[in-house]
Amino acid sequence: MRPVPTVQACPECEDEVRVSQTARLDEIIDCAGCRSQLETVALRPTVPARAPEVEEDWGE
Repeated sequence: MRPVPTVQACPECEDEVRVSQTARLDEIIDCAGCRSQLETVALRPTVPARAPEVEEDWGE
């Protein structure tokens, strides 16, 4: 039996985002509606949030 994805609302555009039941904490998920990168910040229930932007370290 295959895991059934859960459907959550994107925090940016409110579009449906499918999250696998095997998702891990801090996993990156892409929203098909607004192309935002989301991060799972909680499990059971799965809660997606906007992923932090990658910043340059300028060689530090």
